[in-house]
Amino acid sequence: MNISQAKQEIMDTVRCYLKKDDLGGFEIPVERQRPILLIGPPGIGKTAIMEQAAQEMGINLISYTITHHTRQSAIGLPFISKRSYGGKEYSVTEYTMSEIIASVYDQIERSGIREGILFLDEINCVSETLAPTMLQFLQYKTFGTHKVPDGFLIVTAGNPPQYNQSVRDFDISTLDRVKRIDIEEDFEAWKEYGYRSGIHGAVMNYLAVRREHFYSIRTEADAKYFVTARGWEDFSRMIAVREELGMPVTKDLAVQYLQDPEIAGSFAVYYELWNKYKNCYRIPEILEGRFPADTQKLSEAPFDEKLSILGLLIDTLHGEFRDCAESEAVQKEVLAALKKQGAGRTETAGVAAGDTDAGKTAVTADAAATAATTATATPAVAAAVTAAGKECRERLERGISAHLLDRQGERMLRKSIAALSEAERLCMVDGADADGIKDWFAAREDRRAEAASKTDSHLSNAFRFLSRTFGDGQEIVIFLTELSKDYYSLQYVSEYGNDEYYKYNKLLLLKERGQELRNEVEQALRL
Repeated sequence: MNISQAKQEIMDTVRCYLKKDDLGGFEIPVERQRPILLIGPPGIGKTAIMEQAAQEMGINLISYTITHHTRQSAIGLPFISKRSYGGKEYSVTEYTMSEIIASVYDQIERSGIREGILFLDEINCVSETLAPTMLQFLQYKTFGTHKVPDGFLIVTAGNPPQYNQSVRDFDISTLDRVKRIDIEEDFEAWKEYGYRSGIHGAVMNYLAVRREHFYSIRTEADAKYFVTARGWEDFSRMIAVREELGMPVTKDLAVQYLQDPEIAGSFAVYYELWNKYKNCYRIPEILEGRFPADTQKLSEAPFDEKLSILGLLIDTLHGEFRDCAESEAVQKEVLAALKKQGAGRTETAGVAAGDTDAGKTAVTADAAATAATTATATPAVAAAVTAAGKECRERLERGISAHLLDRQGERMLRKSIAALSEAERLCMVDGADADGIKDWFAAREDRRAEAASKTDSHLSNAFRFLSRTFGDGQEIVIFLTELSKDYYSLQYVSEYGNDEYYKYNKLLLLKERGQELRNEVEQALRL
């Protein structure tokens, strides 16, 4: 199973475990809700899919690396209490609540959500003193005398023995009480995550060419060399920041993340080529419709170079697709915040908002702000805008504190807060009334629509350039295939459409169907 399939299985298991019958009891009794045991190589994203699953489902996630814990922190500290048995008082040993169980209850208090995932990593690498406690936990969902609250799915993860000398084998009795999922590294599954998470285009394109370098572990007499998905993602973030700061990306930097000198060196060479192609082929000009006069040279270029050009086009368009999605999400968030403060009390708030629509008319200026009792109720308008900003800030703080926001969700809220702060300044400094806020919102919406329209033109020009350079060859097929794996490109096309995309996608489907029919005919003739 790949990492994407494992994530879906975890989410499906959560839904099954949380399903209740007509009387309010769990369809699968708590004692039959087996913990999940993920077994797979280190660094392939086991922790990352836990975060994604929890955030997408709107539930809690408590994550621990269990090898960092002692028996005392896992089951609690002992203390002496008094109990009466048969009319006599005795001193007995009890335990404080486990740090891990306590953190579950703390998270419920912070988030107000009673469902979640308790994730324990490196479960099969615990110390000898902690091992019996972990076996008890997997079998009975308790640490000491304290039980994991109902509504929480237990997910554990470990490495196969070939990757970690500290691995302990579970006995059959324990394995018979868990749902075991074996995970293998899979670049295609990780690629979808990479597009959504903004992995650097040079990394994505390099791995598309050198897939064997996505995950590599080799041992020589004097050293171990390895490269993992985690290493590529962390290195990608560093590349992006160093580019913004004008710093070089070298092999010495690469080997700090890709701990295999051969792979690090290979990527460093490719990164130089990536930047060379970026400057040589002037991707922004291509997307504006200013194609190179001589496309013959590129049409005859080596396949690796063609893939790099495709990667550069996709990387640039990906950034625009993501910006379109983010700007629309911010507008909707600002609109919802203003509506919440104005709806039902427009006589004092001075601001009201309407409903959102789908697609290109997702947000309208008329819905953003309208005058209440008078168009000059500036203090009331300012109060409503200030309250909207405060509510967004509180949501951001709660989301961060409860670990319920992913990176994109946090960015969206921060941008929404910045927008509402701008509106607040318009009210406080410039004396803007409800009509002023309406005009402000309309101007933002015009800029968003203009950016979406420019992206539509850029996508069309990319198809025209590829058709002019390569005809209807495999380059168009690769381009379309990569777009279909990009979460933001699919979101953009579904909301805004693009004639060139639909034309070539239809052509590709017809070709695929034609090939299927030819294969069926050939098979029938052989029979």
